[in-house]
Amino acid sequence: QVQLVESGGGSVQAGGSLKLSCAASRYTYNSVCMGWFRQAPGKDHEGVAAITPLDLTLYADSVRGRFTISKDNADNPLYLEMNNLKPDDTAMYFCAATTRCSTSRLLVPEGYNYWGRGTQVTVSS
Repeated sequence: QVQLVESGGGSVQAGGSLKLSCAASRYTYNSVCMGWFRQAPGKDHEGVAAITPLDLTLYADSVRGRFTISKDNADNPLYLEMNNLKPDDTAMYFCAATTRCSTSRLLVPEGYNYWGRGTQVTVSS
């Protein structure tokens, strides 16, 4: 069982930046694919970014060029750096992990079997 805990959310003005972190309950990043999703009120989960054990990264068109997913060997293995934030980026952001890596499913929620509880990001205009 993998437990994921997100942190780093908050409120910023449009054009600002935030960096989200995801801490895993055990050493995971070498054997799982990990991703970030978001859910705005009244909308479905949207895949934002994903990263494989070999550091292949995938991004949603809506965030490409503004968001960067990364991981390291320290206590918080997954990050999402968000720049030039827009009001449309307002959502609850979730970290997810999967032991069944498939690049065709890394930006869809059905591709993941472990989820964090989320951290809120609010962008004001």
